[in-house]
Amino acid sequence: MDNLLSKIEAQLPPEVVGLLRTAGEMAQREGQRLYLVGGVVRDLLLGRPNLDLDLVVQGDAPRLARLLAKASGEKPVVHSQFGTGKFRHGSLSIDVATARSETYPRPGALPVVTPATIEDDLLRRDFTINAMAIDLGVASFGQLLDPCGGRSDLEQRLIRILHDGSFVDDATRILRALRYEQRLRFRLEERTEKLLCQHATMLDTISGDRIRHELELNLMEDHPERVLRRAVELGVLQAIHPSLRGNGWLAQRFQHARQLGPPDPALYLLLLVYHLGDDDLEEVALRLNVSGQVRRSMRQVQRLRQALDALTEPDLPRSGIHRLLKAYSPAAVTACALACDSPVTRSRLMLYLDELRHVKPCLDGDDLKRLGLQPGPPLGRMLQALLRAKLDGKVSSRKEEEALVRQRLRHN
Repeated sequence: MDNLLSKIEAQLPPEVVGLLRTAGEMAQREGQRLYLVGGVVRDLLLGRPNLDLDLVVQGDAPRLARLLAKASGEKPVVHSQFGTGKFRHGSLSIDVATARSETYPRPGALPVVTPATIEDDLLRRDFTINAMAIDLGVASFGQLLDPCGGRSDLEQRLIRILHDGSFVDDATRILRALRYEQRLRFRLEERTEKLLCQHATMLDTISGDRIRHELELNLMEDHPERVLRRAVELGVLQAIHPSLRGNGWLAQRFQHARQLGPPDPALYLLLLVYHLGDDDLEEVALRLNVSGQVRRSMRQVQRLRQALDALTEPDLPRSGIHRLLKAYSPAAVTACALACDSPVTRSRLMLYLDELRHVKPCLDGDDLKRLGLQPGPPLGRMLQALLRAKLDGKVSSRKEEEALVRQRLRHN
């Protein structure tokens, strides 16, 4: 049995190693066995940084989480009905779960779980490279448990499911398989790829919320365009909705989006649906159960896309740009700026985002009342006139705004 102690000590901060040793000792005193599982084990073997610590205990996870939290001077969050707990240790958040097995009453359903051994727990997981554990027992600290050959698949750079019904039981694994394949620059094992293509339609058994969650995780990757391109190659994106595309145009826009700031999954989603018509857009929003501001921005992108020609008017003043765009969310304007082909239109969209939307008059409603305006529509029109004047450079100070107000009042 392989021992990863040297890798653990070389790659994890000393305080994390100390925490894992303390946790293993505490579990052993409770008559329990504790293991480090999942992605952190995979990334230790790959030499990749990962402090997402998931612990599995053969025993009572909520009780162990309480004890570990107390030792860290923190309060745990436990869910006894699910056999899980969570606690903080400094800046780290550590999850503790009771080892369990799973059965799926029907395809796409959430699993029925029962307490089990660590071996059973590993056998329920998605891919061999995620089905490894490290023993945290006092005498066995660092020993690798690898019942499914995950280490061999890491060496061969393969993504392999654990059994032929894996994608049928939980089709979200299809989206996760593509995520890991592109993140790690691995390839799907031959039979896994065949089964993924064969069972892509099983995504229909998954709720919109779960599909959207996995899609958002894919969009949070460093290069989500690679995941989407692969999803198109294998028919996965079309299985979510036939109008979705992950092509070179989208990849270029994603790259431009990253030049504007940190990756934003919501912005990527707006670009993904940019070319959709009314019906397709609503179908995608319904399929993914998109709601709130993101859904409003999806609709705004569609409306703004159809109104972009107005921004090409040669003599359009800055106030005119503001008037045309003020009703749209910054996300919708950003998506259109990234997506449109006209340099003039793009520059005006970016001018609005970077500058015009932040412009405000120095005077407010109270100031206008002191200058003699009565509350009501005329006051609102005066505020708008001040804003237009400031946008177009006709006033630049409080004194100039007051002079403009007095001038208009005399004229009226």
